[in-house]
Amino acid sequence: MSKLDQSAVIDALKSVLPSPDARAALHEPQFSGNEWAYVKDCIDTGWVSSVGKFVDRFEQDLAAYTGTRHAIAVVNGTAALHVCLLLVGVEAGDEVLMPALTFIATANAISYCDAVPHFVDSDMATLGLDPHKLERHLESIAEMRGDACYNKQTGRRIKAAVPMHTFGHPVDLDALVEICRRYRIELIEDAAESLGSSYKGRHTGNWGRVSALSFNGNKVVTTGGGGAILTNDSELAKLAKHLTTTAKVPHKWSFAHDRVGFNYRLPNINSALGCAQLEQLPGFVESKRALAKAYAAVFENIAGVRFFSEPSFARSNYWLNVLLLDPENAMERDTLLDLSNGLGIMTRPTWTLMHRLPMFKECPRMPSLEIAEDIERRLINIPSSASLGAGR
Repeated sequence: MSKLDQSAVIDALKSVLPSPDARAALHEPQFSGNEWAYVKDCIDTGWVSSVGKFVDRFEQDLAAYTGTRHAIAVVNGTAALHVCLLLVGVEAGDEVLMPALTFIATANAISYCDAVPHFVDSDMATLGLDPHKLERHLESIAEMRGDACYNKQTGRRIKAAVPMHTFGHPVDLDALVEICRRYRIELIEDAAESLGSSYKGRHTGNWGRVSALSFNGNKVVTTGGGGAILTNDSELAKLAKHLTTTAKVPHKWSFAHDRVGFNYRLPNINSALGCAQLEQLPGFVESKRALAKAYAAVFENIAGVRFFSEPSFARSNYWLNVLLLDPENAMERDTLLDLSNGLGIMTRPTWTLMHRLPMFKECPRMPSLEIAEDIERRLINIPSSASLGAGR
């Protein structure tokens, strides 16, 4: 048994800060480029709403950086997930496979479609959805009816799967793609946290038919609030832009709409901020990877805890760095959280698992979510701002 030395953990955290008495946010944005110039341009020209040159540029730059054919900018990551689900045909009453360990936006977006989240266990190697456990679960509960997969226990169609790249670490995408192909399940990547991460040399967001990004204030790149839909399907991209622009039929003066749409387009002024941030993204990622390397080094010889490193098949952005307490030290998690936060070093546990929340407790799930529950007990996120890794 390795007893946790909490003072050693605190000293290790302090050692990566600018000074021993420095305070540290969990993840704060860095504005050191053209942000003010681009935002000022919007104000000076009056183009601050959902139309303008920065919206188009931001989408083009995103597509180029991620290697996808199309990017559609929207108001936040939850909106991106919502539209992704609609684009692949998720309907009321469908089930959508998703990890129990994720931010609530994933489950909320499914609920917006009047669909039902179906919770899957995690993989300790990635912190994301475990494709091998999912495969065994589907072998037990799924049946094919024509080209559709159904849950024998509930009678509902299983339409889609939404793996999330947890804290920026890609899941095992090849295995998931094969499972979804076999069961005719649509794959949507929840890439909200993985801008700058790659799986086997290719940026995340290229395996699902559609994928979702987030640019919240605590993400690697921020637009204040914002998100995007990524896709390599030109027809879906066209539909995504139409749906997120209130389904307005193009016309120089008439207000005609051909279906229920959403006012989800990202404003030009937010896109301006995003354009400036994307210019700095490669540097942000390298700084964050340098910070992760520093954390890995200082925690290497501290008993009772380990620093979580990227999966072997991935190059991660290390959006939020992760400590995992040894199982026998899990009960010390909250004490360590209290101690570090009391010193001005912001640390956080992971999210409450989805099946523990009152609105989702009756949703279908795998018989065992033991790995997700184990991660929840032992995980601590530690300061991860790109500025902490700059110059290392």
